[in-house]
Order: sequence, then C-alpha cells, then structure tokens
Amino acid sequence: MIQVINRALDILEIVAENPEKPTSLGEIADTLGLNHGTCANIMKTLVARKYLEQVGTKKGYILGSQSYALTNNDAYRKDLVEAAKEEMEKLTAQINENCLLAILNGDKRMVIHRTHAEQDLQVRTPLEKHVYDAASGRMLLAMLSETEIERFVYKYGLPTSESWKEVDSLETLKNLLMQFRKEECALQVLYGRQVVGLAVPVLKNDKAVASLSIYLPEYRYMIADKSGLVFQLKATAKRITQRLK
Repeated sequence: MIQVINRALDILEIVAENPEKPTSLGEIADTLGLNHGTCANIMKTLVARKYLEQVGTKKGYILGSQSYALTNNDAYRKDLVEAAKEEMEKLTAQINENCLLAILNGDKRMVIHRTHAEQDLQVRTPLEKHVYDAASGRMLLAMLSETEIERFVYKYGLPTSESWKEVDSLETLKNLLMQFRKEECALQVLYGRQVVGLAVPVLKNDKAVASLSIYLPEYRYMIADKSGLVFQLKATAKRITQRLK
C-alpha cells in the first residue's frame, strides 16, 4: 500500500464517523498515531482539494463538498450550498442551534451542508438517514406529488413502527404528509433520544429542491419560542429560495 494515500483515507474515515461534529487536528493525529505536522500537511492537501473543510481556525474539520460529490455527483448541489451557506450561518447565530440543508437521494435524505452552534449539548445526525426517520426527509417526501409518494412507497415500503410510529397505513402516511405540505413544516419528536427536529422546504421554480432543518434536545425545544423557531426557519428558507431564482 502507498502510505500517504492510506493515511489520507484514514483521515477521511475518522472525520466521516461524526459528520456533524468538527474533528480537531490533534484528535485525528493522535487516533492514527501520526506526527501532528505530517497529519497537518495531508489535511492541508485534502482541504485544498475540497475533500475536507476547516471550520474556523480552531474548531476542526468536517467533510468537504468533493467528498459528497464522490458518492453521487447529482446529489451534491453547489448552487444550493452557495445560496444557503450565508443564510444558514445567520440562522445558527440567531437561534444557536445546528442547521442542516438536505436533499432527497433514493430512500435517504442526504445532508449537503450544515452549520454548527456553540451549545455544549448538540444533537448529531448522520450524513445520510432514511427519509422516514428524519424531519428533513419527511418534509422532502411531503413536497412530492401524490403519484410520486405512491411510487416511493411501492419501491421502499411503509415506515416501520420504530422509524415513524404514528404511521400504520398508506392513508395515514398521506394524511400526515399532506399536513406537513400544507403547513410547510415537518415536526419530528424522537422520544427515546429526547430530540426534536423541525424542517421546512427550500424551493426553486415552485418545486422543493431541499429541506432546511434544525435538530435540538427536547428540553431546549420545550422552553423555546416554538412559533419563533418556525418563523425564523421559514424566513431563512424563503431567503435561500430567493437566492436560487
């Protein structure tokens, strides 16, 4: 094996284990038993090639756009990220919660950009998650036509009770999705994890191309201005939509 390539792949795999949490240079180097200078040089190249992205000067590293492009070139949407990045940073600064931008990729919702809050306790979510098991995925599904929803269910089936306990039939699923579409907001409560997710659609030419979402601990959601959170989330999505025109 070529050692430097092997080390570069090891670095990417470590960062990808927790895609929502920036990983520091020291943590990566120590995990791999590498000299910090050697590790920094490899990571500098990965950043230059956009396989990694440095979050600030001290926060650490997350996966870059090219890492997403490798998994599915159509999935990574540069226009979306460019339109959303600044607005998402503003939203996170306002509400101090992690913010995600996601697209539909088969039966998964795929995160293509995220911003990080300064909270000591933060909710982490994987890069890919089943559509049924994420507020962002449910919002994206809700914005499909009835025919597209039926086709999705025919191909991937109904959600299990573990992923969406309120759904026990196609009719129930359609009714819930219709409600999300009407309200332009999907709410998900993960009771076992005490986590709440909120998601709204991002549109281009009147079609949903992404979902904008926040995930936070249930106790923070319970004491928050809930209508205010939804208002800010929708306002941010609207500004992103305007930037995509």
